Amino acid sequence: MAAVTERPLDPDLLDANIRRHDVAGPRYTSYPTADRFVEAYQAPQHLQALAQRGAAQPLSVYVHIPFCEQLCYYCACNKIITKHHERAQPYLAALNLEMDLVAEALGGHAPVSQLHLGGGSPTFLSDTELSVLMDALRRRFKLLPGAELSIEVDPRTVDLARLAHLRRLGFNRLSFGVQDFDPAVQKAVHRVQPLASVAALMRGARELGFASISVDLIYGLPLQTPASFARTIAQVAELRPDRIAMYAYAHLPQRFKPQRRIVAELLPPAGDKLAMLSGAISALLGEGYAYIGMDHFALPDDPLAVAKRQGLLHRNFQGYSTQPDCDLIGLGVSAISRVGATYAQNAKTLAEYEDALNQHQLPVQRGLALTRDDLLRRAVIMALMCQGRLEFESIAASYLVDVATYFAPELERLSRLADQGLVERQPDALQVTPLGWYFVRAVASVFDRYLQADASRERFSKII
Repeated sequence: MAAVTERPLDPDLLDANIRRHDVAGPRYTSYPTADRFVEAYQAPQHLQALAQRGAAQPLSVYVHIPFCEQLCYYCACNKIITKHHERAQPYLAALNLEMDLVAEALGGHAPVSQLHLGGGSPTFLSDTELSVLMDALRRRFKLLPGAELSIEVDPRTVDLARLAHLRRLGFNRLSFGVQDFDPAVQKAVHRVQPLASVAALMRGARELGFASISVDLIYGLPLQTPASFARTIAQVAELRPDRIAMYAYAHLPQRFKPQRRIVAELLPPAGDKLAMLSGAISALLGEGYAYIGMDHFALPDDPLAVAKRQGLLHRNFQGYSTQPDCDLIGLGVSAISRVGATYAQNAKTLAEYEDALNQHQLPVQRGLALTRDDLLRRAVIMALMCQGRLEFESIAASYLVDVATYFAPELERLSRLADQGLVERQPDALQVTPLGWYFVRAVASVFDRYLQADASRERFSKII
């Protein structure tokens, strides 16, 4: 595996490739990507996949809580903006019905090694509602000792007492949505949360014994400049979160209605956006963070960084993970499951989701049964995304193909990326270089049969 350099890369070389690869592409939390799911795949197919799987091997479980009190203008998540907290009750009732159906199909108290609550804002739920939800999950699934239990936290909706309650419920990992600390930027995206309040929450979380604290950032927001974002990076580095996720803002107002409230003229020009990324990478490496892949950084002793060094990274719909490759059960509106060689996505609207469950049917609205070619390419793409190395022999043994012959067009296209210093072709392997880790989506996309056949990339975020 290509080791992550602990020192900043040649800034000229990094900048040149950042500008060269300023294009859209998939994030590869799955392959094929979710835009390839079909409506012919419904609840009966998902039930069959669950039944065939059984309940022996550990699962990852994701629960989607769609509610938020306030609208963040940049947001592209599936969410419902409301101050009416009573709306959570029928939703939790529907979640209970879905858990019953899933648990029955699995045939027992399936073990879970990873649980994540996302949204929306899971902390929209009251302490009592969170307790009820966790009790419901424990009744249907067996949360294993040492399991990763994580929750996304909107700093505006919690105090130290709430964090203490989350810790008592068993959560050991927190992800704080920060995005930017500049007051003008916060006001422009309708998400005001002072640095001092976030810092106090992070200190409290450490005192409560949370094993890991993550911070989410976004670059390319209105009124951001390279100088202002550099200040945010410095402030975040001083807070010393265990992990940092830094995403590029994709302005797609035609697809995401909240983004229409953003004044396009206030968005930073492309050159400034690329300068933010380049500067942030150099600054975080200089602060001792390891680059994990794509837009993720971690302290050197964080399990994610250790897994990266040991070649043991995995990837699912929540991003990079230390958990062994396992099936994922998605619960809640719009949630996606991966079970064996299948994907299934729930209804995207609350009405459709709750209506299906009130009829005692799983709310699956679309999905996909993977072909042999899909499975082969998934293995290749995940090897590149997670280990940074593709061993031809292991792929040949698992899928009974001659890699050099099967992927001859792809290997030819990779020669351009090899000339750019992103990948090395070896006699029986492909090796992503330390520089190539910053552009691993570009390397992986060469093997994406659907993307190569479809010139339109507008539905994806930028690969850097």
